[in-house]
Amino acid sequence: MCQCSVAVVNELELIGGIDEGEDPRSAAIRELKEETGISSAEVIAEVPYWLTYDWPKVKENLKGQAQKWFLLKFTGKEEEINLLGDGTVKAEFGEWSWMSPEQVVELVVDSKKPVYKEVMTVFAPYFQ
Repeated sequence: MCQCSVAVVNELELIGGIDEGEDPRSAAIRELKEETGISSAEVIAEVPYWLTYDWPKVKENLKGQAQKWFLLKFTGKEEEINLLGDGTVKAEFGEWSWMSPEQVVELVVDSKKPVYKEVMTVFAPYFQ
């Protein structure tokens, strides 16, 4: 199974699977709604290639992830954000906050830092 990641201005990151026959962009939008209730967002950029990272040794059969990243602009009101999602999946988040790209990179676990740095570099022109 492939993974897709979504970054929402200002940096809400979601990770979810791509359903069979689904394109990564559609998966990103679906995951955003499922996990946050957000439907008011527009894709403004995409990392034009897949990024990978290895997980720390947790289980022998788990290696890492391949991710496709999109930058979305939130066009709604904060009241739309519901961490219970749209009710189709179990809640995955307990809290959220807006952060700068630098804060996101600083706070992410070490094993993901290189990918996050690369993503933020690709998306940097949109953060101005």
